[in-house]
Amino acid sequence: MNRSLFVTDLDGTLFNDDRAISERDLDTLARLRSKGVVVAVATGRSIYSFHKALAHIDLEKELLPVDYLLFSTGAGILDLKQDRIVRHLAIFQPDVKKICTCFGKAGFDYMVHKAIPETHFFLYRSHGNENPDFHKRISLYQSFATPLQADTLLYASATQVLAIVPHGLSLDQVAEWKSVLAGYSVIHATSPLDHRSAWIEVFHPKASKSQAAAWLAARFQIPRTRVVAVGNDFNDQDLLEWAGQSFCVANTVPGMNTGILLSVSNNAHGVSRAAGMSGLLKAKS
Repeated sequence: MNRSLFVTDLDGTLFNDDRAISERDLDTLARLRSKGVVVAVATGRSIYSFHKALAHIDLEKELLPVDYLLFSTGAGILDLKQDRIVRHLAIFQPDVKKICTCFGKAGFDYMVHKAIPETHFFLYRSHGNENPDFHKRISLYQSFATPLQADTLLYASATQVLAIVPHGLSLDQVAEWKSVLAGYSVIHATSPLDHRSAWIEVFHPKASKSQAAAWLAARFQIPRTRVVAVGNDFNDQDLLEWAGQSFCVANTVPGMNTGILLSVSNNAHGVSRAAGMSGLLKAKS
């Protein structure tokens, strides 16, 4: 059977600006599944944050027409129908210390997220500079956040180390950080909170949206040419470059140069437009 894989980003792509999913997009995902297409959501969110987002829009997980969640930017994969983690990656304490030292020398405020499945717990270090996005994130997850002080023990393993840089970074600066932290997966994203700050996320070298999608495609023996991806931000770029067909919604951040730029945004059913243009909805069920 010539199956296909459809992967969509969540925030800014499947989610509209009210962080809800339109009925049209939900229907499109359901139609894709009815035609035998494997449907996945790829997000930077943890499992906890994903479930929190669904609760916010009063959408039960069982009613979401999605097969797999590629969460924490691909560090983990959740089989949504069986509610079972089928893949997870971590970085261990010596590497975490190395990454923290690099961010500390740069004066970056950073967070160390606990290993899957407890990724929503994190340690954080502030250098005392003005960084509203960093502090807003702490306030959102206050019950899970612990300040990282001299006598605080690091986790034995972590999902990621995240630096939040106010006012953003140039693409050249991002390239420099990828060079400094060569040997890890370094992902650049625009903050989903203030839409200005740069997030530099450091993961296990095999953790990324593209590598998670590739693992899932291999599991179902789906060739890369039959993978369709939709996104809107820098942390989608590797996925969009890897997929056989890729689309960017109209609200994509400036500087993205991968995929077909759609004429409609996340507020105007961009995911449905991408699915229609891909030809997957015309396939026989």
